[in-house]
Amino acid sequence: MERRDFLKASAIGAAGIMMPAGMIHAANSPLPASKKKESANGKVNLGFIGLGQQAMYLLKGFISMDDVRVVAGCDVYDVKRDRFVKRVTDYYTGKGEKKVKVDVYEDYQDVLARPDIDAVVIAVPDHQHAIIAIAACKAGKDIYLEKPLTLTIYEGQQLVKAVRKYNRILQVGSQQRSSEEFTHAANLAREGELGKIHKIKVYVGRNNVNPDSPAPAPCKLPKMEVPAGLNWDKWLGPLPTSVYYHSDLDPIITPEKDEQLWGAWRWYKVSGGGLMTDWGAHMFDIAQWAIGKDGSGPVEIIPAGCSYYEHLTYKYDNGIIVSEEPFEGKRQGVQIYGENGWIKVSRGKFAASDKKFDMKSAQADDNVPYETKVGHHRRFIEAVKSRIDPNVPVEVGHSSCTVCNLGNIAMELGRPVVWNPIVQKFMHDPEATKLLHYDYRPAYKNSLDV
Repeated sequence: MERRDFLKASAIGAAGIMMPAGMIHAANSPLPASKKKESANGKVNLGFIGLGQQAMYLLKGFISMDDVRVVAGCDVYDVKRDRFVKRVTDYYTGKGEKKVKVDVYEDYQDVLARPDIDAVVIAVPDHQHAIIAIAACKAGKDIYLEKPLTLTIYEGQQLVKAVRKYNRILQVGSQQRSSEEFTHAANLAREGELGKIHKIKVYVGRNNVNPDSPAPAPCKLPKMEVPAGLNWDKWLGPLPTSVYYHSDLDPIITPEKDEQLWGAWRWYKVSGGGLMTDWGAHMFDIAQWAIGKDGSGPVEIIPAGCSYYEHLTYKYDNGIIVSEEPFEGKRQGVQIYGENGWIKVSRGKFAASDKKFDMKSAQADDNVPYETKVGHHRRFIEAVKSRIDPNVPVEVGHSSCTVCNLGNIAMELGRPVVWNPIVQKFMHDPEATKLLHYDYRPAYKNSLDV
């Protein structure tokens, strides 16, 4: 593809080119959402849903913008609500404001019901992403949604429908798409500088919960007493009540002391997708972007150990092979091999087989958290104001998340699966089809209806 076509097709934010809402998706997509009325304070009013560790990073980015006002937050744990109020109040009083009003709620519906809130930042555990985001669409709110887009493939399919039906702006928290080293790598691949691409290695890492595989592990944490102030039933949402509380799942904090670990809900099958979705939503996302498969995906997925495949392997209809395997340094990243050479990229790092592929960049500040030093949040606010899709709209987030979930499904079944990315279905495979979703608790059965 030529550069101008690449930019249009990928809506790359780094070039300042975006697509009207719905254009990526289909010829019969809804028209772009009409221009939103300006808030009474002349700013984009934000509400936060989910106030854990990731939300605190996001808060630092959004609250610093002059055209944004953080007005409300929601979490099922009271101590996190207290911390949020303190952080927001301290920031605005530090700017010279004498009276600061920020409201907090236990139920996200209370945030969505407020007519003065223009957009919401959703940073809850993965198993409630789809439910809350679809409710936000129905409430007329624009959405910044943390990755991975959803817990299941079916949830993602429903969320795509909701965003387009209600003409909302949705930005997925795939920050790497707004980071120069990944943009440079994708440009090289998409513009043909590497020649014909034949192989990509993606590494998502390993952890102590499941050291031999990136897949989620069964949750065998012992049951602990639910701390005062945590509404565990609301935390569970659609999950079965047989899932017990453990502090690893929702770490105990104080308003002054942050989490000492990331919520481990992401490592267990019942509530997360393991490293496959946690880091895979970043790294497989870059691989798909680089080979022009946004909105599409692989046609066959083969787990490690099947036939002669040593690693989890994806086959695409253009002949490209993508494998999940470590490469030099065992750092989460992507290595792309073409007929003219190779490049590899990870956060803050870029290397290539030839100096002609190198990028020129200012030295990154390693002391600044990655989540707060890229312009991803800014692109969301500009999209809200312009009514033009950001650089990672819902279809892109869904296709990248689907790749991760397909890998988990193949690993769970222990055999290859054949996938049709156009109709988003497994081919003649009822066993795999059952894994596209799971049964919600009765009270949540209709929460995905669009």
